[in-house]
Amino acid sequence: MLQSVERKNILVAGGAGFIGSHLCDFLLSRGDYVSCVDSFITGSRQNIQPLMNHPRFRLIEKDISDFEDFDEPIQQIYNLACAASPPQYQADPVHTMMTCVNGTAILLKVAERRRARFLQASTSEVYGDPLQHPQQEAYWGNVNCTGPRACYDEGKRASETLCFDLLRLGRVDARVARIFNTYGPRMQRNDGRIVSNLVVQALEGRPLTIYGTGQQTRSFCYVSDLVAGLVQLMDASPNPQSPLNLGNPGELTILELAHLVLDMIPTSSEIEFRPLPQDDPTRRRPDITRAKQVLNWCPAIPLHEGLRRTIEWFATTSGEMPQEESVLS
Repeated sequence: MLQSVERKNILVAGGAGFIGSHLCDFLLSRGDYVSCVDSFITGSRQNIQPLMNHPRFRLIEKDISDFEDFDEPIQQIYNLACAASPPQYQADPVHTMMTCVNGTAILLKVAERRRARFLQASTSEVYGDPLQHPQQEAYWGNVNCTGPRACYDEGKRASETLCFDLLRLGRVDARVARIFNTYGPRMQRNDGRIVSNLVVQALEGRPLTIYGTGQQTRSFCYVSDLVAGLVQLMDASPNPQSPLNLGNPGELTILELAHLVLDMIPTSSEIEFRPLPQDDPTRRRPDITRAKQVLNWCPAIPLHEGLRRTIEWFATTSGEMPQEESVLS
């Protein structure tokens, strides 16, 4: 078990979500005290169930837009609270926008009062459908500010603005991570993300749905690598003073990913093509030069290994273990 040199009191907003629950696990494993704030709109109680009796973990069931300060010491605040998959964040776009803007503003006030270090989980979506490839942090992006994805894209851009305004004013030690596609155990089966979609469809023998031609690209980072990057960014000294991309620079097409899933899972599934959603980015790949320089961070888990772990988790939780173990090796 990893041990902190000094145990910290840490608030993780969105701590019952996919990434948030893995972050809670890591922080507890190194000896910190963790307060998890989650509304369970998209978070899962199952993700944190093993932690409920942990002596250094506590759950606060609350929407961050309604969050009130509490009488506990806090040294660090991670804000991961917001639906992150397009079907989920478009289901209630106003709530998504207000979570990003109002919720972040409330947590920043808590950080200011407590003199706590603050990390905002932003997203590669701030680059929109990028005209620059790969995407560097200095790129301003190409976002449709009135489109169906704008509630999330612009919400996250606004949350970044709040963080850097308060940082420049010297009121909050704020950091911003721009997270690229992340995958791994605890993804929701029906969250609409490409990895969970393809893996679950293959396990269930259903057609693998590809939107558009499948030639659009993504870069996939395994969740443990992403969590390591978040913690290193939070603990970095001095403050990097600008956003940092966190993601895996390995790039492949969605069609290549589908064929990889088919190679790894014994299934009768075939590929089915459907119309491309509006504003779906055509290419997405992070330039992680600054993360390497500032944090000495880069992802370590190869895609094939991460997919193997993810497939095994989905298969176990669905009761549909693949029959040919060699396919998963």
